[in-house]
Amino acid sequence: MSTWLRNVRLETGEATREDGSLQTKSELFHIQVAKEGVIQTIIPGSENVSDADAIDMEGKLALPAFKEMHNHLDKTYLSLGWRACRPVKNLSERLAIEAAELEELAETVEQRASAMIELHLNNGVNHIRTHVNIDPFIKLKNLEGVKNALKAYEQYLTYEIVAFPQHGLLAHEEMPNLLRQALESGATILGGLDPAGIDKDIEKSLQVTMDIAKEYGVDVDMHLHDRGQVGFYTMDKWLDMVKEQNYAGNTAFSHAFGLSKLSPHLQKQFAKKLSEHDVEIMSTIPISINHQLIPLNILKTEGVKVALGCDGFYDSWSPNFSGDILEKVHNFCDYTGKSDERSLRQSLSLITQGVTPLNIEGTQEWPKIGEEASFVFVDASCSAEAVARLPKKRLLMHKGKLYKSKH
Repeated sequence: MSTWLRNVRLETGEATREDGSLQTKSELFHIQVAKEGVIQTIIPGSENVSDADAIDMEGKLALPAFKEMHNHLDKTYLSLGWRACRPVKNLSERLAIEAAELEELAETVEQRASAMIELHLNNGVNHIRTHVNIDPFIKLKNLEGVKNALKAYEQYLTYEIVAFPQHGLLAHEEMPNLLRQALESGATILGGLDPAGIDKDIEKSLQVTMDIAKEYGVDVDMHLHDRGQVGFYTMDKWLDMVKEQNYAGNTAFSHAFGLSKLSPHLQKQFAKKLSEHDVEIMSTIPISINHQLIPLNILKTEGVKVALGCDGFYDSWSPNFSGDILEKVHNFCDYTGKSDERSLRQSLSLITQGVTPLNIEGTQEWPKIGEEASFVFVDASCSAEAVARLPKKRLLMHKGKLYKSKH
């Protein structure tokens, strides 16, 4: 049985005001959602819908559902009460603290992951890519808990699970096989972490990663915090391996801090190489490292896919951040000086896998009949206002099913 959504605001185009500034135009529509979860009909709001079970959206703006592309469901302290971070002198100390608490936290991973999932659903997210610690301390315990948590919400979201070697791939001899076990037990993507800074052997770390990825035919998503020349070399070396071993289209670089100190000319050159190999950059914002920007604008201009994620939040690494993926877009616009209607509007693509209601010329492209009926409904006149003003009350529909918060 289909469902009608009445009085849905959709962006339809743009107009130019007398002062030359742009204004996004919108109108009210009724949308019929088929029982299969796809858009069946879109008609003007002036027409009558006689369905007694129709849901009145009361003029709320429909946006494409959000995608959270870099997250750590297993690390959060959510649901455990307040905890600040313990101070450390360096990364090694932070990793040691995390390792020490892994056993304790593993007992509550499903509970904590569920709390984070519900927060994302309330904020309009219907897809989560989560990294999950796979290490010698807890082995696959976190993976099992995260899998159970995600399974409970499958009617409202899709997901990917990255087997993440947080404590190094080479430091512990059992790690390669633990990652293999994770990929055989529900992880869908192979993770990596700083082949230089953590593994201390770029070539060997990358080769072991490539070997496992090809063995299981999975994508690779690497955390790359290493900066300067060593960070750039790591990415460049991996792309050479991708070309040599015919593995294009299977890579994401998370953070990619090694891009920050390149000159704009080299950033543009390397962006073209990233695009040629179909590499996606997963940024967690902020994008400034010692006042050097990760060049997201250049990357997008050169055709590189760029997505955002909230990363881990409220955990042993950071007590900060609200967990709102739309706030990440807002901060990106703030950091990069995007304040006009069009640039605010187009920045929404960073959390929708490229989908925006209007294209860069202001022509309507979404939603269309036959597409998945997944929306975020907000109180805003247009997507530019939503990015700038961060409406708090949001309602998620995933494939025709409205999510109702448990709290």
